[in-house]
Amino acid sequence: MNATPAWSPHYNKDKVLLEKIHHRFTRLIPGFSQLDYMTRLNRLNLWTLEERRNRADLIKLFKIYIGLSGIKIESMFKSSTDSRTRGHSLKLKKHRSRLDLRKYFFSERVVNRWNELDEDTVSDTTVNMFKNRLQRLRQLKTSFYTDT
Repeated sequence: MNATPAWSPHYNKDKVLLEKIHHRFTRLIPGFSQLDYMTRLNRLNLWTLEERRNRADLIKLFKIYIGLSGIKIESMFKSSTDSRTRGHSLKLKKHRSRLDLRKYFFSERVVNRWNELDEDTVSDTTVNMFKNRLQRLRQLKTSFYTDT
């Protein structure tokens, strides 16, 4: 999971190819071959690969924010100066980018999802507390971790 923020596909065709591997793997488990993909994931208590990548992005950003990474948050992100912020006080500003290359960098793709989190989640003090809140968020908002 450590390489996920650095390497994450943004083309839909690449995401589909990766997900097909996950589909195939879950079908190989005895007794699961006849079940549909989402049923297999639910029974195995697994997330789709897309959800896992997006969750890993949020966890990496949280680690950067609380200083558990060697990266200073100011070097990658700018705080939002919008005084009309809803949600939490740690909102980040997205850069304008004309090229897809920049648009899909970790420091850009994670901003919208981070800004949707609530104050309690972003103000957690430990990574495990943050992960637990992300788990609860997935149960409440099933589409939170999907890009489509």
